[in-house]
Amino acid sequence: MKVGIVGAGITGLTAAYELAKKGHFVEVFEASEKVGGLASGFKDEAWEWPLERFYHHWFASDHAVLALLKELGLKDKAFFPRPITSIWYKGEAYPFDSPPAVLKFPHLSLQGKIRFGLVGLYLRLTTKWEPLEKHTAHDWLSRRMGYEAYSVLWKPLLEGKFGPIYQEVNMAWFWARLHKRSPRLGYFEGGFQAFADALASKVEEMGGIIHLKSPVKQIKQEEDGRLELVSTAGVKKFDAVLATCSPKMLAAIVRGLPEDYVEYLAKLRFLGAVVLILALKHPLTSGHYWINLPKGEFPFLALVEHTNYISPEHYGGDHIVYLGDYVPTTHEYFRLGKEKLEELFIPHLSRFNPAFKPEWIRKTWLFREPYAQPVPVVNQSKLVPTIETPLPGLYWASMHHVYPWDRGTNYSVELGKRAAEKISNL
Repeated sequence: MKVGIVGAGITGLTAAYELAKKGHFVEVFEASEKVGGLASGFKDEAWEWPLERFYHHWFASDHAVLALLKELGLKDKAFFPRPITSIWYKGEAYPFDSPPAVLKFPHLSLQGKIRFGLVGLYLRLTTKWEPLEKHTAHDWLSRRMGYEAYSVLWKPLLEGKFGPIYQEVNMAWFWARLHKRSPRLGYFEGGFQAFADALASKVEEMGGIIHLKSPVKQIKQEEDGRLELVSTAGVKKFDAVLATCSPKMLAAIVRGLPEDYVEYLAKLRFLGAVVLILALKHPLTSGHYWINLPKGEFPFLALVEHTNYISPEHYGGDHIVYLGDYVPTTHEYFRLGKEKLEELFIPHLSRFNPAFKPEWIRKTWLFREPYAQPVPVVNQSKLVPTIETPLPGLYWASMHHVYPWDRGTNYSVELGKRAAEKISNL
């Protein structure tokens, strides 16, 4: 078959690779100037490696992507440091990524720590997430873990990430966040952009074509049943098309979708991501990689000091800090310029290091993505879309398809494989 793929993120590239393996001809259309999607990076002239626009890592339990790396002969390029992941409480960052760290945490009673540990162990061991999605994380954790541990540890994070709708988020999503977590976090030599580039090169070696800077403007079905795809690369016809985009974009570019399906797409909820990246001349924190923050205290949700995870030698000696947040696309963070966001964010850095001065900042970058985090509500499995759409030959694969798992490149690989299998069976 001749298959068109909208989007050269990890899902689209994996699907292209799998389809090419099966002997199909694939063409991939990517609006950006590079492949990788949300995992793509950028490179400062002073750096050896590119850096992700949005912070990324793998877990040791991310079997799908590790299997793909092995198949591509790239497994030796993945490495797994053990950085420090922490929480912020009462003006201080506390490591919170191991049982000893939990026991040392001074702001929780022994009973609270025991309940926290038992519930955490249960969530790590159980594989049955279906009963959990019938409850909100707010209600389930309050009851099982106790309000003390929940209010100190998890409520600020849920509230910070999902804002006023945090009490609607279901417990299966929370389970997925803990179930596959590992203390060692994986990275790829040369960054995730190098991984995406390697996968794209393999697709091209197998005869696939990747069109960069080629946004898709329209997809419609022809009388002969084939799909016409219109992009800046021209007008092409395919036996099948896989769209790896947001529900909003799918509804905008596809002609002929049933009205009830378009209404369904409009009901799928999600948040956008906003990240301000700083290149500093000095380290900001004392070894913390990731600090989860209570949003009420800061204008951002997470502080990620990338170079406390990956050596600054790959970035010309720069110390890289991400200040990230998840907000609706209607939020002012999607309207404000970089300078205004710097005015909002940067004054708070002295709370992490009293010695910090704005003169430490060598350079800043701002990245925004409107489709970055689905909002999983109670009984979300009933809302999960199928890969097949009502339009024959048109397939769709997005972050909404990986539920109960959270978005990430491992699940992008799994989804790309599933989509390729569906298309091959057309």
